[in-house]
Amino acid sequence: MNGWTASDIPDQSGRTAVVTGANSGIGYVTARELARKGARVVLACRDATRGKAAEELLRAQAPGADVRLARLDLADLDSVRAFAADLPEDRLDLLVNNAGVMALPQRRTVDGFETQFGTNHLGHFALTGLLLPRLRAAGPGARVVTLSSGLHFLGNVDPRDLNMDHRYRRWIAYGRSKSANLLFVHELARRLTAEGSTVVAVAAHPGYAATNLQTAGVRMEGRAWAERVVEFFNRTVAQSAEDGALPSLYAATAPGVEQDDFFGPRVQLWRGAPARSVRAGWTRDDRASAGLWAASERLTGVRYAWRGAA
Repeated sequence: MNGWTASDIPDQSGRTAVVTGANSGIGYVTARELARKGARVVLACRDATRGKAAEELLRAQAPGADVRLARLDLADLDSVRAFAADLPEDRLDLLVNNAGVMALPQRRTVDGFETQFGTNHLGHFALTGLLLPRLRAAGPGARVVTLSSGLHFLGNVDPRDLNMDHRYRRWIAYGRSKSANLLFVHELARRLTAEGSTVVAVAAHPGYAATNLQTAGVRMEGRAWAERVVEFFNRTVAQSAEDGALPSLYAATAPGVEQDDFFGPRVQLWRGAPARSVRAGWTRDDRASAGLWAASERLTGVRYAWRGAA
């Protein structure tokens, strides 16, 4: 794992991948590098204009890439269902749950959920459940990679207040949504193991990578001074989106990846080559993960079908 880079990605020929939020930042780099290694990549993007621009740039940077654009809005469960229903592939080797929002002012999704919890967790929970039969059909080597964050340490999921109706705090809400991502992976990995599945569920985080994720919230509120501060730190402190995508790519493609692994930058949850990352103890709590799973099925209406002991 020492010094692992995108050049170490194994050949992906014959494999199909879906990458959410592939129009920019870490999602774009992840999609591009998978395509460069021969994978067929579906760019799952909310905004058609930005998605098309990303597709054109990717084709220019990776000539001959097998990519296509599909609309997916994780903040709208009807859109999630439509994306899954319209996906023509009957098998899927890789699902990268990359898209997300960060530290937004209090908002609601189309379905009435707090935006960060609804987008970062519930949307991906529903998408994964709807695509799981195709991941199973791919056979050995299929993986689900879900992006969390080192900032999951900011807050554990509160089952009594999933939507943070009581005293909303944007950064705590973000931390809780990222803890939810890790609890989801923990429970998904446990259930996949119980049914004897060869699908592997893992998590990753990019460290502090310079993307438009950090500026979206302050821009929504028109706080120009805060946006300038964030942009300054993105330029001077953060690592690039290219480096920030490496943990996701490692989790998606490297040999030896195990159920419920969590990868991030080697140096203090911040930067460097991919390595297994520390995580809060609460993200491995079986009771909490099972409780969040049950709530997520109820809220989304997506119920996973399990085989055997699971």
